[in-house]
Amino acid sequence: MVAGCAAWATPGFASAAEVNLYTTREPGLIKPLLETFEKESGTKVNTVFLKDGLAERVKAEGEGSPADVLMTVDFGNLVDLVDKGVTQPTKSAALEQAIPAPLRDADGRWFGLSLRARALYAAKDLDLTSFTYEELADPKWKGKVCIRAGQHPYNTALIAAFVAKRGAAATEAWLSGVKANLARKAGGGDRDVARDILGGLCEIGVANTYYVGLMRSGKGGKDQQEWGKAIKVVLPTFANGGTHVNISGAAIAKNAPNRDAAVKLLEFLVSDEAQKIYAEANYEYPVKAGVAPDPLIAELGELKIDDTPLATIAAHRREASELVDKVGFDR
Repeated sequence: MVAGCAAWATPGFASAAEVNLYTTREPGLIKPLLETFEKESGTKVNTVFLKDGLAERVKAEGEGSPADVLMTVDFGNLVDLVDKGVTQPTKSAALEQAIPAPLRDADGRWFGLSLRARALYAAKDLDLTSFTYEELADPKWKGKVCIRAGQHPYNTALIAAFVAKRGAAATEAWLSGVKANLARKAGGGDRDVARDILGGLCEIGVANTYYVGLMRSGKGGKDQQEWGKAIKVVLPTFANGGTHVNISGAAIAKNAPNRDAAVKLLEFLVSDEAQKIYAEANYEYPVKAGVAPDPLIAELGELKIDDTPLATIAAHRREASELVDKVGFDR
């Protein structure tokens, strides 16, 4: 990751300053961040929480939209905001210094704020200390792999990354191999992979890193804590590459009425203080170098992020989705 930038400084807003945030993130995950920003900046954050339809909401509001900042999960959703014309480019030295180039839009139309890695969950008794995504298709794992639906954005992103690196034909062959190795129909959630490994249904599976923190911390309940204890976690890589990651991120709305405050909010979110909150509250990796992840995530080992730009991966999402259907991955 890129070396850190200067610490975020409290801007000189008047007491009446405000910024309007539209987000699909769960309220409990971002509340600590927003409360800290309000306290330190004197800027009131008015938050609209949406389950989905973020771009459609802003587009329907038109030029009079009060939205300043649009925050969501998955780089594909951020690219969709750009494609639907509801963002504007932003130039900020603080953002560019804190966020590695592959994790933000080259023209400043969206920015990654935190990371989650697509990891391998494995039965504890397996002698595994390293793994590649390519190995998921190795016949040695026939009947031993659990994974959620291929059409879920987490997996579509991983498959799109494979397309970006290897091309469509190689990805189709790989995806067919993974399907042949499934212990059960692709489906459920990431935490179900850990559950099914504990239950002996499968030996390995693919799931996000932050669920490890949620399970092992006990925040998901005693059952999930047992699931988390029952697995070992390996940070896989592409052959001759790094670990695939996805992001939570944000963009400045096209017609932001409080643009300066919106930029300051984004700059705060990549400060050391805010990145530490992301790590502790959400079990996500900080996007900024030099900020430690939560101990439950740090113990997974060093994260070596694959250097394929997320924007490049996003361009292959449709192709990835079509390949999922072509090989009947979810059937």
